[in-house]
Amino acid sequence: MNHKHRKVLHALFAHPEPSNLAPADVEHVLVELGAELGERSGAKFSVKLKGNTAVFHHAQHSMPKEEVRAMRKFIESVGIDPERDFPL
Repeated sequence: MNHKHRKVLHALFAHPEPSNLAPADVEHVLVELGAELGERSGAKFSVKLKGNTAVFHHAQHSMPKEEVRAMRKFIESVGIDPERDFPL
């Protein structure tokens, strides 16, 4: 995982939640983590990572804070800790 991807991953876990994360950057990080992304009906996409699946909304310009929280919870649920696994 390159430095830019690590910064985006750490930004997902920042407090307070950032409101300027580009959805494309987050999707690239998920792919780097080994996730499979799939399109769903409407403006949704699915993420399959380590046997777990979640569905998220495609944001236009930046991810809403609710989506950031949901993404953080999903990444934590599969056992990924940015500080431990991908230090800056």
